[in-house]
Amino acid sequence: MALFSLGMITSESVSGQSNSTSRPEYVLVIHGGAGVLESAPADIQAKYHNGLREALLAGEAVLKSGGSAIDAIVAAITKMEDNPLFNAGKGAVYNEAGEITMDASIMEGKEGRAGAVGLVKHTKNPILAAKAIMDDGRHVFLVGEGAEIFAQKAGVEMVEQDYFYTQPRWDAYEHTLKTKLEREFHLNSKGTVGAAALDKHGNLAAGTSTGGMHFKRVGRLGDSPVIGAGTWADNQSCAVSATGHGEYFIRNNVASDISARMKYLGETLQKAADYVIMDKLMKIEAEGGIIAVDKDGNIAMPFNTTGMYRGYVKAGEKPVTKIYIGE
Repeated sequence: MALFSLGMITSESVSGQSNSTSRPEYVLVIHGGAGVLESAPADIQAKYHNGLREALLAGEAVLKSGGSAIDAIVAAITKMEDNPLFNAGKGAVYNEAGEITMDASIMEGKEGRAGAVGLVKHTKNPILAAKAIMDDGRHVFLVGEGAEIFAQKAGVEMVEQDYFYTQPRWDAYEHTLKTKLEREFHLNSKGTVGAAALDKHGNLAAGTSTGGMHFKRVGRLGDSPVIGAGTWADNQSCAVSATGHGEYFIRNNVASDISARMKYLGETLQKAADYVIMDKLMKIEAEGGIIAVDKDGNIAMPFNTTGMYRGYVKAGEKPVTKIYIGE
């Protein structure tokens, strides 16, 4: 795997941590997936920067008007789910049976309410289905047909599988099918999307949405819909959304582990996040990264691959978007 030693990547170049002496009115941080990213032509990079910026502006509009962190991350993630550049919603990848199945989760930090969906095939915006489950409150996690029946009754838009078709994703599926060159744990460079936010009321929230792993086995779920692994929010510590090799992120409970280290060891967000991503995961050769914001408005964006589509915006500041190491 194309992993890098911690000594080769500085904390600043990886995380983009931005500390301030006083808590900003609001903060939004997003990601569009981590992976082994090759240097792309300037016009392609511009498309990703624009896609990230559009998501940031959609979420910031909610926060600026006094809206909740939950509504802000939903606004940001739906923008990315509708953008075929990202592996979520419209840009989702195919499984080994040539189907698109998607997962998503959401959590708020004040009361710890959460919702998640897995293996949905017709939900236009899986993050909306996850939020509907959270708002209903009876369950946390619904999968497959049952999840979509519930979501449809809750008013979430359903579409045919054809809606999710994109030529590059289908070409990748056919290539893998014909050549059998698929790597079991390959990280697609256009991956999972997620967001974490702090609103004017001091509440945190996080959400994650994905089309999963390219050519995954039928029925496979990754970390994105798993509360504690791919998504976590706690007003006493931080809000986290993860992207990477889901099996390892589940086994190491990545998102909530960062929060726990802050609460029980007294670590800063940056220290906790760097340890989990740049030490704990690297020791087991697990690729990926996270984006997070803490209760004081500090952010962290560590990743142990060559790149991660990411960005953030704070009250009174211009949006920032990045792709590669060192930006």
